[in-house]
Amino acid sequence: MKVLNTTLVFVLIGSVSSYSTSASSRRELITKLANGAVLGASAFVLTPSADALEMCPPKANNCVRTKWVPPEGTSKEEAIASLRDALNAYPQEGQADVDGGGWAIAEDNLAGSGTARIEFKSSGKGNFAKFFNGGKPFVDDLKLEVEDNGVVQVKSQSRVGDSDFGVNKKRTDYIGSTLKAKGWTV
Repeated sequence: MKVLNTTLVFVLIGSVSSYSTSASSRRELITKLANGAVLGASAFVLTPSADALEMCPPKANNCVRTKWVPPEGTSKEEAIASLRDALNAYPQEGQADVDGGGWAIAEDNLAGSGTARIEFKSSGKGNFAKFFNGGKPFVDDLKLEVEDNGVVQVKSQSRVGDSDFGVNKKRTDYIGSTLKAKGWTV
């Protein structure tokens, strides 16, 4: 966001250059500022961010945001294939008292835009699920975005609650360890 603000200010300032040879009226100045704002806004809309996944909220105890970097020379397609293998290796019954309710791919556009969303469920058997969620499993979303260079942007977040007791970190660490064994940096 800081880069965007700097770019927008630069565009706005650039559109109202002090190197103009004619004196500008307020109306001309406002028109130039408005044109600069429109150009700046259109540049923002047309320029995709490398980190399109939103960041975790400040001080969030139920969210993990990280990235996984494939070995050098890995194509986007090869990174996606390795990522799919790592996801499919994640046990449906969960691991380390995490995700006992299984998981399912909710959105899969890895081959197209390079994005996916996977839903992970708790078992729903614990006291927190009984008291705070009506005995229903808690659902977390794992969002993935594969960049053109194969780097995977990762966000895992609980849908409800302020704390996840480290569940999202355990999940991303588990999947990350599978990739790390294949030479990825996590």
